Amino acid sequence: MVTIQEYMQQIGKQARQASQVLASAETAVKNQALYAMADALLARAETLKIENAKDLEAGRKKGLDTAMLDRLTLSDKVIAGMAEGLRQIATLPDPIGAISELNYRPTGIQVGRMRVPLGVIGIIYESRPNVTADAAGLCLKSGNATILRGGSEAIHSNCAIAACIQEGLKAAGLPANAVQVVDTTDRAAVGELLRLKDYVDVIVPRGGKSLIERITNESLIPMIKHLDGICHVYIDDEADLEKSVTVALNSKTHRYGVCNAMETLLVAQSVAPKILPILAEQLGEKGVELRGCEKTRDILPSCKIATEEDWVTEYLAPILAIRVVDGMEQAIAHINTYGSHHTDAIMTQNYSKARHFLRVVDSSSVVVNASTRFADGFEFGLGAEIGISTDKLHARGPVGLEGLTSQKYIVLGDGHIRT
Repeated sequence: MVTIQEYMQQIGKQARQASQVLASAETAVKNQALYAMADALLARAETLKIENAKDLEAGRKKGLDTAMLDRLTLSDKVIAGMAEGLRQIATLPDPIGAISELNYRPTGIQVGRMRVPLGVIGIIYESRPNVTADAAGLCLKSGNATILRGGSEAIHSNCAIAACIQEGLKAAGLPANAVQVVDTTDRAAVGELLRLKDYVDVIVPRGGKSLIERITNESLIPMIKHLDGICHVYIDDEADLEKSVTVALNSKTHRYGVCNAMETLLVAQSVAPKILPILAEQLGEKGVELRGCEKTRDILPSCKIATEEDWVTEYLAPILAIRVVDGMEQAIAHINTYGSHHTDAIMTQNYSKARHFLRVVDSSSVVVNASTRFADGFEFGLGAEIGISTDKLHARGPVGLEGLTSQKYIVLGDGHIRT
């Protein structure tokens, strides 16, 4: 009987071997695999739905709520979306092998930088089985082997999707082990994956706070992650108030359960009496609960009192914390104290203030006169993303193909020697 440790070690070894093949794979071959994966998903749609039905039935027996079951469901639309996502990744520029900053040195040599894969990426995620296809496609295009460990609630769906992915890899002549799904629901497999530092180069966690906290505490491998999305919009005393209302509403109510939704609104004291009643009325129409500081409640008496806990809470729900501030410096201090370094925005017509806000706010995405909801790989022109990083090393902000690569120095000479 193979132990969990032995099983994960074998997966790690296979991934490392596959990564060495992918590192030198031509763009055309990787694209061929991506298109073949997409074709396999569509051709096996009925099989995918049959396997998905097993997960849905198990989920109902466990008492999963309607929202969770909806995220688990592989409908024809979701399957078509996975296939289209893989095809879109195939159309993206291949970052691998790109040379930049190539300059002559006084000695006559040329020194530059070449973009290369990270190697093996372990991805630990929950709920949505479509992540299996998305992550596999992004890792493949960026020349990385990947080990995917989805949630136990989607085990049948993930394994069925993995079979389609491996079929596409084989069709292009690439090793099937370039993408491996951990096919056990044993939680010990996650712990073993986090210790595979000899085979895995980076861990990417995608899921709830408890999952990311566990991985952060246990991993022996560097991570690309974000824990919370406590995003702010600051409405300055020199803001266009009409645009500010529109942006604030979009930042909060476009979607509630996403990491780039606004959770705290900061408003300059001089414009608060004018704009807060307008915002409160429109947010109220959408069923958003307001929690404000004392100055906010002076303007909006029906608003609930905000506690210190509200400033550090990612609601992911129709709840909004509001604070009236003296001006931009107090807003920046609030963001840098209570924020999660995810996405923060300023509404102002003052160019100098906008530039200062961009420089000083310590977040992975800083926005001027636009919604926080734009902090997304697709909206940033990355084509797709594997997640958002609020870390400061390696990748920061939406992580697309380039974020799954590194750079090495290259030196070009013609018999040059150092003297």
